[in-house]
Amino acid sequence: MKNQKSKSFSWPDGQAGAVSLCWDDARPSSVKAGVPILDHFGIKGTFYALPRNMKNELKKWRIAAVNGHEIGNHTIKHPCMGNFISWQTPETMLENYTLERMERELLEANNVLNATVGVTPTSFAYPCAQTYVGRGTSLMSYIPLVAKLFEVGRSGFSETYASPERCDLAQVPSLDFDGKSFDVLRAMVDAAVADGCWLVLTGHEVGDGRVKQTTSAKALEKLCAYLKKRKDIWTDTITAVGRHIARNVKHPPIPAHLR
Repeated sequence: MKNQKSKSFSWPDGQAGAVSLCWDDARPSSVKAGVPILDHFGIKGTFYALPRNMKNELKKWRIAAVNGHEIGNHTIKHPCMGNFISWQTPETMLENYTLERMERELLEANNVLNATVGVTPTSFAYPCAQTYVGRGTSLMSYIPLVAKLFEVGRSGFSETYASPERCDLAQVPSLDFDGKSFDVLRAMVDAAVADGCWLVLTGHEVGDGRVKQTTSAKALEKLCAYLKKRKDIWTDTITAVGRHIARNVKHPPIPAHLR
């Protein structure tokens, strides 16, 4: 992706670009191994929580929330396309969802997180980065629902970072964090910031890489040190960056000939 830097949009304090670090599912390693690394460097992360995964580390999750890490909504049942993950059942297949059911479950997840962690999420991450319910001629996007309930919706498995002036805050692109070396992550950061853009990195586990879908703890430490050294990069949570964009970007109306 190559963007011309905007002349009308600016990041806070004259910074050149933004980076957000986030992890999905509230897996135990992300709070036991990931949060301490972030805390050491004074960086706030975003954790998209599947409430059932938080039970064994609930105290740590509460402390993380109190210390300013963002706890986001990742649904109650992690619904995905039936063919996408082997453990999907008819109950959790997006093909069998309606918009009404999705809304009920998103609100239920908010309520559970408020009751257990003490926060009501302001951002959402689409499970499996899939944004529809139903099938065939009855298929419908639930992006408008996310836009109604949350300030930011984060997508995934994207091919690029987010242009602040062009991105839809209800489906912000993100790039994979897992399995990347520090050198690769640094190059991704440098490219996004050179374009004046927002890089969102999405991971799952944090550790030594012996488990599938793992952000390397060593790479994360090096990345955090690099981000702290780069005073021209704003590193913050998904909601914090999304709010800045929402306040400072006014999308023009769609030209009449394109409607």
